[in-house]
Amino acid sequence: MTTKRLAKLAAADTPASGKDALNAALELFHRRWTLRILWELRGEGACLNFRALQAACGDLSASVLNQRLAELREALLVEHDAGSGYRLGAQGRSLLVAIEPLLQWAPRWAREVQRGQAAGGG
Repeated sequence: MTTKRLAKLAAADTPASGKDALNAALELFHRRWTLRILWELRGEGACLNFRALQAACGDLSASVLNQRLAELREALLVEHDAGSGYRLGAQGRSLLVAIEPLLQWAPRWAREVQRGQAAGGG
């Protein structure tokens, strides 16, 4: 599990390599619903209570949402305020900045795939 891997990296005497840290992050992002939850919390100042977040994610089960939120909180990507709900933490907001180039790339890639399929390339 990612949070265990992160804890192990933090406890190590030597600093985590970029590869170790990237593998831990990719392991976290690979878990079903993780990126969707982060995406739904992306709005400026967005703060959603549990039910609103669950609905925004297509009504995923409460148990899975609870598990993912616990992991994201432990990974410092999401914060919880009992009065207002869940929102991205500083690390979560910096993650959105880091993936901005991917958001710019994805539509161009999708158009190329569509052109290739239309031309009979796949």
